[in-house]
Amino acid sequence: MKIVNAKIYTCDKQFTVIENGFVEAENGKITAVGECAPNSTGDIDAQGKSLFPGFIDSHTHLGLTTGGVGFEGEDLNESVDACTPQLRIIDGINPLDFSFELARKAGVTAAVVSPGSANAVAGQIYAVKTAGKRVDKMSMGLVGIKFSLGENPKMTYNDRDETPVTRMAIAAVIREALYKARRYGEDVDKALSEDGDLPEYDIKSEALLPLLDRKIKAHFHCHRADDIFTAVRIANEFSLDYVLVHCTDGYLIADELSEENCTAVIGPVICDRCKPEMASLSPENAALLAKSGVKVAVCTDHSEVPIEYLPLSVGICMKNGLPFDDALLSVTRNAAEAAGIADRVGSIETGKDADLTLFDGNPFEVMSSPSMVMINGEIIGV
Repeated sequence: MKIVNAKIYTCDKQFTVIENGFVEAENGKITAVGECAPNSTGDIDAQGKSLFPGFIDSHTHLGLTTGGVGFEGEDLNESVDACTPQLRIIDGINPLDFSFELARKAGVTAAVVSPGSANAVAGQIYAVKTAGKRVDKMSMGLVGIKFSLGENPKMTYNDRDETPVTRMAIAAVIREALYKARRYGEDVDKALSEDGDLPEYDIKSEALLPLLDRKIKAHFHCHRADDIFTAVRIANEFSLDYVLVHCTDGYLIADELSEENCTAVIGPVICDRCKPEMASLSPENAALLAKSGVKVAVCTDHSEVPIEYLPLSVGICMKNGLPFDDALLSVTRNAAEAAGIADRVGSIETGKDADLTLFDGNPFEVMSSPSMVMINGEIIGV
């Protein structure tokens, strides 16, 4: 497969733009990228349109909640235990949910799928492609553990008359789980090195070991400034690689977050101030954070905002000061780096997955739609 005569935004580290370029793909991977010779021919003539990496929604609940179904289609929260790191979100995703098709039609080729925010320690996060019938084949693997701070766990467990009902208790639940997992890991290592007896299997601690080893990331649900700093505090305490999800008050503390070299996944953007901790919600959040040097990705938090409105969400951030280059990176390379999948997606480079989307003009304008979407080297009907 060869695409020619495209204006290519590679979104690589140099943010290279090839005014008239080509991309070759074979067996689902990009095999060559470069400038077109005059009168080049290929399987697809882009006719001067703009070619981008497939867009990535870096925080969703895609396939976990089916619109119009109710409880039977809700698989976000196992809200009977504040600490559930052993839950694998891949076991709850319905890949035939209609939202996957809507994602593809908007140029969204990959999504990070997370548990809900009812539990302080909510479960395992996976990245998936948006095309396929079987989630095992769509999965790009385990990428993180979801932690939740603030009002959601408070409200969930206050209604149950159980702990945690304060921010202190939420942080304590998280710390206890991480301390237990660290000790469990040490006991396992000691037993293996000394040919001793392994400790009794602990599924919760086992699930947290990749996080403590920095093989995957901690995704902290946090809106209010104090909750954001609690996330940073816990992450630093346990040397975690982490992402701040939502980060609603981020622009108010952007200088502090820049000092910490944070990554912020901003969104939902198209929403109201639906709870007290979102009182300072601002569409300028992404722009002000990026200006301060914080790496920014934009998300929909689907189904809070339907995933097909990811490009529109980015457009609103642009309207409120986010430059085009930063806007594009927020759903390509930055989003991939936030999820830990930048070795496969997020830029148009040799060896990366052939996930591409072709637009005639600015993809973040409300009237724009992709004229072609490619996932793993296969053109998806739009």
